[in-house]
Amino acid sequence: MKNIIGIINGFQVYIIAALAVLVIILFIMLMVTLKSLSKLENKYRRFMRGVDNKNLEELIVGYLDKVDEAKAEAEYMKKLYENLNLKLKECIQKVSIIRYRAFEDVGSDLSFSIALLDDSNSGVIVTGIYGRNESTTYAKPIDRGISRYDLSQEEQHVLQECINKVLS
Repeated sequence: MKNIIGIINGFQVYIIAALAVLVIILFIMLMVTLKSLSKLENKYRRFMRGVDNKNLEELIVGYLDKVDEAKAEAEYMKKLYENLNLKLKECIQKVSIIRYRAFEDVGSDLSFSIALLDDSNSGVIVTGIYGRNESTTYAKPIDRGISRYDLSQEEQHVLQECINKVLS
């Protein structure tokens, strides 16, 4: 036993220095832990703000209900958008117009042809022929880019121009 006490006395300075280093390391670890605990406490306080006397489970269920309502509303909007998109395909989307002189003895380009087509290239061509003594306006239906009536050169031109328009 005296040998062990003698060895300890011989290394007493080293043992005290080692213990001092160990205490410093433990103190640093304690400071880091306290800082982490402080951050965690701040996060907890932020998380629990506005809760007052409410049950946390009720609060989370309330938020989940709101999320479900938002999902249902988004689905409704998606269906509404799809219906609107289908209706839009049937609306006039492409328009083309050409003015021309139908008769040589009439000045200016007062005659015209207008093509009004939807997404499937169905619609109408409206033509107005201006003459010195009379003017005539008529329409020809277009079904998928084809007219069952004969088209004049100007009407064919305005129809092709309208069909070739690219929608963005």
